Amino acid sequence: MTTDRKTHWEHIYLKRSDDQLSWYEVRPQHSLELVRVAVSHGARSLIDIGGGTSRLVDEVLDEGLDRIAVMDVSETALAKTRDRLGARADEIELILADVTTIDTVGRFDIWHDRAVFHFLLSAQDRTRYRELAARTIPVGGYAIIATFGPEGPERCSGFPVHRYDERGLQDELGDGFALVQSFAVNHRTPAGAEQQFVYAMLARVEGRDG
Repeated sequence: MTTDRKTHWEHIYLKRSDDQLSWYEVRPQHSLELVRVAVSHGARSLIDIGGGTSRLVDEVLDEGLDRIAVMDVSETALAKTRDRLGARADEIELILADVTTIDTVGRFDIWHDRAVFHFLLSAQDRTRYRELAARTIPVGGYAIIATFGPEGPERCSGFPVHRYDERGLQDELGDGFALVQSFAVNHRTPAGAEQQFVYAMLARVEGRDG
């Protein structure tokens, strides 16, 4: 686990309430819609990469999945999620880890990420991310990834970010993934600013990474 990255996000989650975070959503509607598409095609498990305190897990608990996990580098964020869910926290797995250093998280039909990929500026980190995703998602599963779009901000929470369009995301994930659908949305932050996000749903297929 990258110490500087962990320290940074621990500080963010200790200092700010959820509704002070720029990426906060009362209800993650766009992610949930794509998750439901995957479930309609037979997906039975989901991992939320960099899920932090996202409300996606609250919604997904009612989708009848067999296995749900939230992974984050911040112990504080995972503790907040556990406390918010109360007794239902026993229905999910909380994984404290950095996506660029952990070797395995098991197998999940849905890999969801609305928080991490645009922060990975080095090719090495993106390669580690792609390789873990390829090991995690079986052929026939799905990656649902949202990043800042071409018109999105250049920095977030003190870090520079990489902005993507759908072709850029497809190229980064490689030929082990095929684009199913994508769209751009304007997310309004709690402070009232608008940020462009690009959502992409990619199917795991046989390829160099398959």
